[in-house]
Amino acid sequence: MREFFVVGGRKLSYLDFGGPGTPLLALHGHYNEASVFAPLAEALAPRWRVIALDQRGHGESDRAQRYERDDYVADVAAFHRHLGIGPVAVLGHSLGGVNAYQYAARQPDRVRALIVEDIGAVVDSDWSFTLRLPRHAPSCQELVAALGSTAPYLECSFRRSEDGWGFSFDIEHTVASQKALNGDHWQDWTAVACSTLLIRGTRSDELTAAHASEMITRRAGKARLAELPSGHVVHHDAPAQFATAVEDFLSDPG
Repeated sequence: MREFFVVGGRKLSYLDFGGPGTPLLALHGHYNEASVFAPLAEALAPRWRVIALDQRGHGESDRAQRYERDDYVADVAAFHRHLGIGPVAVLGHSLGGVNAYQYAARQPDRVRALIVEDIGAVVDSDWSFTLRLPRHAPSCQELVAALGSTAPYLECSFRRSEDGWGFSFDIEHTVASQKALNGDHWQDWTAVACSTLLIRGTRSDELTAAHASEMITRRAGKARLAELPSGHVVHHDAPAQFATAVEDFLSDPG
């Protein structure tokens, strides 16, 4: 079920996949939105109830003036307060992964378990791909053709307008967000107190095996690593294995 709330004069949207299970907050990456977690929600039900946020500038949430680190973390905190629930497990992919571990580091009493999907403690993203995205296509078929092999990863964000097809995110806003995401976030990663699962795609072009190993080492027994046969978007490339890894960890976070 889609819901909305307002924070700082901006509307934020989220999908509550429902059910009687324990809540799991989910945060998507760039180019995506809350609906990308529908397969995971189905796989985890009924034990877990996935509630996924359309982060600022994405999906049905409003565009924003800023996309800095503190802004995203404040949105997650507002989302959590709006839901009126206690400490929860939080999962995030890419952009959402950094948002998740920064929230966990800065609000340790609010996060009881953390899952980070394929993003590092140091981020150096290349936003040239974003600038090459087609801004408009006359039809959905032509948008898919223009995107080529990347189309399946972005299709949840396809939107139809009066003059054709595009995305539920803005190109310039996404570039601003990607620039703000880049940097050294070791201080936040090592400050996380709760048990953490880091999931890495073995073919990832974002998180190297060496960096993932260092992330686990620096957390001194409070984090574990799962490597699955996929690229950067593990939940898309290996959905069943991803869901199993998430469920196994949530069942016994340690």
